[in-house]
Parts: sequence; structure tokens; C-alpha cells
Amino acid sequence: MEQLKKYGPLIKQINDVFQKNVNNYMRSEDLTIVQFDTLLALDQSPQKQLPLKILEQRLHVAQSTAAGIVSRLEQKGLVEGLSDDSDKRIKVVRITPAGMEKIQAGERSLMQVQNSLLSLSRLTETEQDIFYALLKKICDAL
Repeated sequence: MEQLKKYGPLIKQINDVFQKNVNNYMRSEDLTIVQFDTLLALDQSPQKQLPLKILEQRLHVAQSTAAGIVSRLEQKGLVEGLSDDSDKRIKVVRITPAGMEKIQAGERSLMQVQNSLLSLSRLTETEQDIFYALLKKICDAL
């Protein structure tokens, strides 16, 4: 009988190590990986802003979690909260120029961790491309 392959624990272990290492690198920039992802989501939006509801969907977090992330980023001056012009009940979050600068530092940290983990794995460049393509295919299907 073929042994059951357990993908979940392997994916979780890789993610845990990755997040720990990225958070350690970003600590010097006073950022966490979730805060960095928030800044990226805002930067990649057309007007560098998103309603809080859309932001929580993009981050795959609860409303209270998204509000906490945004609050900490506001305290650091990296985002600002605004009211929607057409509906004052809707909170819109916009990245500030300081937040845009933090993205560059965060990207450097992210690249260092990715390169370190991939070199530790001893995957060839072709294997790395295949690994990424497979991960993307799974994510796109979710």
C-alpha cells in the first residue's frame, strides 16, 4: 500500500520558517510581513488606496485584524485612514510617501530571505521555476 503523502505539514513548516526569517529581517525596518503585505496591496492598487473591506479580503484576514494592522501602520505614518467621498461610513486606507519608501526596504528583506531559503534547499534554477509555477497554480485555483 502506498504511503499517504502529507503536504500540509510541509507547507506549514516552510511558511513558518519563511515568515520567521522575513519578520527578523524586517524588524530593523520596524515592519512585520503582514504590514509589508498591506503596504504592497495598497501600492499595487490604482490610486494607492483601498477600502478597508477590500484590504481585509486581499490580506485574507478578519475585519478586526485588518483594522489593527492599519492602526499600527497609521501610528508609524505609513498609511492614512480616510472616509469615502460617496459614503462616509466606508473607511479608505491610503499609503503615504513614507509607506512607499518602506516597501523598498521590505522588498530587500524579502529577497534576502527567499534567496537564503532557496540556496539552502539546493534547488536548481529550473527546479525553483517549477516550484514557483506549481505553488502559483495551486494558489490560483483557491
